[in-house]
Amino acid sequence: MLWDIFCRVVDNFGDIGVCWRAAADLASRGERVRLWVDDGSALAWMAPQGHEGVEVRPWPSGPVEAVPGDVVVEAFGCHLPDDFMARMAAASRPPVWINLEYLSAEPYVERSHRLMSPQMSGPGKGLVKWFFYPGFTAATGGLIREPDLMSRQARFEPGPWLASRGLAPRGEERIVSLFCYPNPAVAALLDRLCQQPTLLLATSGHASEQVAAQLGPSLQRGHLRALVVPRLTQPDYDHLLWSCDLNFVRGEDSFVRAQWAGKPFVWHIYPQDDGVHGDKLTAFEALFLQSAEPGVAAAVHGWHAAWNGLGHDLPALAGLGAWTRQARAWRESLLSQPDLVSQLRDFAIEKR
Repeated sequence: MLWDIFCRVVDNFGDIGVCWRAAADLASRGERVRLWVDDGSALAWMAPQGHEGVEVRPWPSGPVEAVPGDVVVEAFGCHLPDDFMARMAAASRPPVWINLEYLSAEPYVERSHRLMSPQMSGPGKGLVKWFFYPGFTAATGGLIREPDLMSRQARFEPGPWLASRGLAPRGEERIVSLFCYPNPAVAALLDRLCQQPTLLLATSGHASEQVAAQLGPSLQRGHLRALVVPRLTQPDYDHLLWSCDLNFVRGEDSFVRAQWAGKPFVWHIYPQDDGVHGDKLTAFEALFLQSAEPGVAAAVHGWHAAWNGLGHDLPALAGLGAWTRQARAWRESLLSQPDLVSQLRDFAIEKR
C-alpha cells in the first residue's frame, strides 16, 4: 500500500523521530511511504541515509497535486491540509484515515483505541477518521518495534562501539546516558553519580549544556567524568542505550527505545503547565511496577518523582541488579504483544 504520513514538528523533534521510525519500519516491510513534514531538518542527522521506500515531502503550503495514497496517517492530531482532505473525500475509494495519537498508559487509551469519528462537515465531509493509540497492553496499538530489533541487539557488542566513538569507560566505571529537557534536578544527579566511578554520556543539547554548566570545562567531579555525545542516528542512539547501565530518557521515542534496551531507565516526561504529566507518570508506573519487588518499586518511583519535579530529593543510587531484572521482565511482557506497525498494517487492510 501507499501510505501518506503527515507530521508537524512542535519542538524537540520527538514527533519527527516517531514518524520516521514508523515510516522506515513500514518501508522495510514492503510498503511505500510519503512523509509530509513541516520541518525535516532533524532527519539530516537522525536518518542521513534516508530509507528505500520512504519519500520525504515538504508540508503542502497550497494546492496539493498528489493523489492520496491507500492510507493517510495524521500524526498526533496535526490536522491535514484542507486541500488534501478534499482530495481524499473526492476519491472513488477514499483512503483509510488514521489519527495516530501520543503514547500514554492512562486508562482512556484502551477505551479510545480504534474508535471512529465520522466527518460531518468541512473539506473531509463524508470521510471517517479512526483513532489509533500506541500503548503497553494488548488492548492498545502497541509500540514501534522493528522485526529484527531483538536479533540486532543480541548481536551488538558495546565495547567496540563505544571505543570507536571515543566513549569507552575506564576501569570499573558504570556508564550512564543522559537525554533530558531543562531540569533543575541535574545538579543533584551529578552529586549522586560522583560518589562512585561513573562515565556520564551526555547527549548534545539540553543535557550536555546543563552538565557543562554544573561541572565546568573539566567535565569532572569526584569519581564522575562526563563526555558529550554528538547527535546520533536513530540506530546509533539505540546502540547508546544498549551500551549503558542506566539511561535517562525523555519524551516518547527515547522512552520506548529505553524499554526495548532492557536496562534501568528514568523517564523525563514532557512537562506541561497543567500538571497532567504527573498523571501520565502515575499511569505508567502502575503498569511497569505491577509485579516489581518492593525495593525496586520504591527506588523507581522515587527517581521518577524527583526527576520530574514531583517528589523530594533524588534517592541514593544503589546497585542496579534488581532494577535491571525488572526492566527485562517488563520488556518480555511487551514482546508478547503485537508491535505498532504490524497492527497499523492489519488495521488498514481491515478497514479497506
